[in-house]
Amino acid sequence: MSSPERARPKVAVFGVGHLGSVHARILSARADVELAAVVDTSAERVQHVAHEVRCPARLLPSSAPGDVLEACPAGVSAVVIAVPTRFHAAVAVPLLERGIGCLVEKPLAHDLESARAILAAARRGGATLSVGHVERFQPGIRKVRDLRLAPRFIECQRLAPFSFRSTDIGVVHDLMIHDLDLVLDLVDSPVRSLDAAGGAILTEHEDMASVRLVFENGARANITASRASLQPTRRLRMFSSSAYVSLDLHKNYGLLVKKGPRWVEGRSALSNLTPEEIAARTDLVSSGMLELAELDLAGGERPLQAELESFLACVRERRIPEVTGEDGYRALELAERIAAEIRSQAW
Repeated sequence: MSSPERARPKVAVFGVGHLGSVHARILSARADVELAAVVDTSAERVQHVAHEVRCPARLLPSSAPGDVLEACPAGVSAVVIAVPTRFHAAVAVPLLERGIGCLVEKPLAHDLESARAILAAARRGGATLSVGHVERFQPGIRKVRDLRLAPRFIECQRLAPFSFRSTDIGVVHDLMIHDLDLVLDLVDSPVRSLDAAGGAILTEHEDMASVRLVFENGARANITASRASLQPTRRLRMFSSSAYVSLDLHKNYGLLVKKGPRWVEGRSALSNLTPEEIAARTDLVSSGMLELAELDLAGGERPLQAELESFLACVRERRIPEVTGEDGYRALELAERIAAEIRSQAW
């Protein structure tokens, strides 16, 4: 008879740099799964993380399919892939073809051809494929989605100090892609046109970027990203015909402003006042013309924990992930368009 310990599904983490080691620590603390191994090309790094999370270490000598499969312990049903972006396809494809569910860190791949190879492998193996767009699991973003507003304009700012990580890709694929995924999900309409600007400051790739998106349904979005800023900033503002939402994802704070129950009545009364008289009115909110509500973003799981919980549940229950491989491809495709336009400017 199998014990509960033996019945726990096995998971592994490929790539234990900064983010992969965080995944490993979270998984090692879960009672419902067994962290079967951490895998990396660096013997020193993988031994250090394995000792920390108390699981076996496996060395990945190369990204050849045979080496990838040999490094994956027998019986593993789910894998987190946090290797450098250029190796995502090499690691994910053989695992997906074996039917092993994969959470591939964002971006899905370093180019669209590799991304298509990952999607095809998941289809061939009938495997769960999710992409690590962890911002979908932010409490503020979940609240905004629950409001079911129809956005007409979205503004995103994602600024960060230089971290010396992910220098193999530009800021569009490193940071902006988070907000590209969020905006694509919230607007749910194809991009009709875009106008992008940006350039390299500290690396060989663009370190700041800004883009204006126009969607087929008429919605618009302005998105700015930088990894050469002094202070971290993560803000999202969304406007619809019925409400305005402001999120500070760095401070985990949100505010909702919408028409109150006396909006029509109060607006009619204000039509007889001068601008100066209106400015002097301090009771517009308390009178019921407007409703201001701070969004309760406290409690619940942290985004990375929620992401892993969702992924593991999808593998276990064979259901569609919250962030699918197709979602990851769509965000990557848009990121490629934006990065190409920035490169064409030859900063």
